Amino acid sequence: MMEVPSLQKAEISIVKVENLSKSFGKLKAVDSVTFEIEVGEIFGFLGPNGAGKSTTIKMLTTLLKPSGGNALVCGYDVSKSANEVRRSVGVVPQEYTADEDMTGRENILLCADLYGIPRSNSIPHVEELLKLVELQDAADRKVSTYSGGMRRRLELASGLINYPKLLFLDEPTLGLDVQTRAAVWKYIRTLKFEYHMTLFLTTHYLEEADSLCDRVAIIDHGRIVKIGSPEELKASLGGDVIVVGVQESTPDISQDIAKIKLVKDVKKSDNNYRIKAEMGEEASPQIMDLVRSKGLHVTKISLTKPTLDEVYLEYTGRTLREEETNRMAMMSQRINMSRARS
Repeated sequence: MMEVPSLQKAEISIVKVENLSKSFGKLKAVDSVTFEIEVGEIFGFLGPNGAGKSTTIKMLTTLLKPSGGNALVCGYDVSKSANEVRRSVGVVPQEYTADEDMTGRENILLCADLYGIPRSNSIPHVEELLKLVELQDAADRKVSTYSGGMRRRLELASGLINYPKLLFLDEPTLGLDVQTRAAVWKYIRTLKFEYHMTLFLTTHYLEEADSLCDRVAIIDHGRIVKIGSPEELKASLGGDVIVVGVQESTPDISQDIAKIKLVKDVKKSDNNYRIKAEMGEEASPQIMDLVRSKGLHVTKISLTKPTLDEVYLEYTGRTLREEETNRMAMMSQRINMSRARS
């Protein structure tokens, strides 16, 4: 089994970032972000294109020099100890980097050579990685014959060739279909639970952040607006949303509903009451009893649990759904252009 080098037991944070910034002229792509990543967790950056996700990763992997602030990765300063940082981490970028005229196996071996790993070590390791991402049967085919999902799995294997303590995944499932995306999620979970690896991924897929990440940082316009576990972020909205529709437009019983212990907020629109409540399953029967006691007739009732989409909307004023569609179209266009040039 692939062994991942471990940090010293006393170390809890594998990444520590303080007021990290990056400017391109007048544009501030990353604006004083501060966060830590604990050893063994999957940490996610959730945000749209242009939010500063990839720029942050490029600074933490020493591809870009910060304009301000400090960052320690695996105990090394990204500005002062770039070589040590690069030896300690693996990176799976957004773009496909494999040489299409080479086979899958040859591409991973090339990455090993670039790290200076002796062939006596890299050859058996490559076989293990090919098996991990289920590419052993296609290992000796040219990458030009690979599907998008196979290419992404090859990029993942290449990012693991140096036995990294920390793996950066920049939009790991961008442009993939739902089935292939689920397969990549499986590999990511394997790295965490079987190989005890720490992972930092960026994504604009709400389901991906919710399903995979131990903690999520919502980033918008280069600034982190909220950090927490998916459950903590959803809980920060203040509870479940209950919508009760009644036949009568009067009387307005909003104040009466607000007096129920679990209810935190009530808004009336036409004949509908939108109620924010803790433990919606318990609050709903109490609300129904109150409505009936006032002589009103219920026409509908619904209970909705908070989602990350609602969390993102709450803190940024926008939704990520439209952005997701635009990014998939852009990725498809890039792939088509790349194939046209080959």
